[in-house]
Amino acid sequence: QVQLVESGGGLVQPGGSLRLSCAASGSILSRDVVSWHRQAPGKPRELVASITSGGKTNYADSVKGRFIISTDNANNIWFLQMSSLKLEDTAVYYCNLMRVAPTITSYWGQGTQVTVSA
Repeated sequence: QVQLVESGGGLVQPGGSLRLSCAASGSILSRDVVSWHRQAPGKPRELVASITSGGKTNYADSVKGRFIISTDNANNIWFLQMSSLKLEDTAVYYCNLMRVAPTITSYWGQGTQVTVSA
């Protein structure tokens, strides 16, 4: 069983930066993939960025060049560094851990609110 706890959300002005954290408790396996998703009011949840245990990253086109996903493997913490924030980045951000073995299991955090406003 894995539990994920996000932190670091808040209110920021356009052009500003925030760093989100996702702390995991429980055993992390070598094939687990961690990703950040977000959901704005009235919109479906969307993938923002993902990272494999080997460090391979993937980003949504809307955040490429502005967001960076990284990990502190020793402490099972994942980060999403967000820069040059835009109004449209406002959403609840969720951390997800996808386990593919021995069975496919998806774990979600409770989410953290990011509001970009002038």
